[in-house]
Amino acid sequence: MELKDRILAPEIIEAYKELDTTEVADAVNRFGYNTGMFGLNCIVPGTKLCGQAFTVLFGVCQGGFEGKMDYLDEVPAGNVIVIDNDGRLDYSCWGDLMSRVAMRNGVNGTIADGIIRDIPDIREMKYPTFARATHMWTGKMHSYLEATQVPVRIAGVSVNPGDLIFGDDTGVLSIPFEIAEKVLAAAQEIHEREKVIEGFIKQGMRLDKAREETGYYFLQEAKKAGK
Repeated sequence: MELKDRILAPEIIEAYKELDTTEVADAVNRFGYNTGMFGLNCIVPGTKLCGQAFTVLFGVCQGGFEGKMDYLDEVPAGNVIVIDNDGRLDYSCWGDLMSRVAMRNGVNGTIADGIIRDIPDIREMKYPTFARATHMWTGKMHSYLEATQVPVRIAGVSVNPGDLIFGDDTGVLSIPFEIAEKVLAAAQEIHEREKVIEGFIKQGMRLDKAREETGYYFLQEAKKAGK
């Protein structure tokens, strides 16, 4: 499938925004995937990140600046920037100026397998951002833009351009494009079932009984990938 064909309908993305990452993660697990990005933290509390992946791959400079660094004006509005900086903790790959441009251009957030800086300004902007850690050290003269819109690996998870990225205060995960609609339906089912459980609990029912009544234990039952 060509990149131009990997576009999700806007209503699918909007529907995801009504959910949380725990519900979506349980739904992803149902299809035999484990795409939670362990070690990536929500940098701006209270924000939610949701959109299709625009992938960015950085390389390591071997002796000074090596070519192009900027790519932001290529990112379509509504996308989420996904930066593969190989999990490096010795220099940053994102900051406040990039966040300002991204917000101006309608980008829905950034995840970085590495460190980012300028945290006070990013939090003031409320720009949804996930990263391994924060530190002030610059990436200038240390990294260069190797490619965009190529498969990358983020915190051990393979991400392809167009995959759906979803994150909140609990964490961030990737939903493969091919199953995004099926995962949404499963997550909505889990969401509704948990609401029923909450109602039973408010009525005084035991948790184990409430879960048994709703078939909760089987909602996350893994199935073969792609089914």
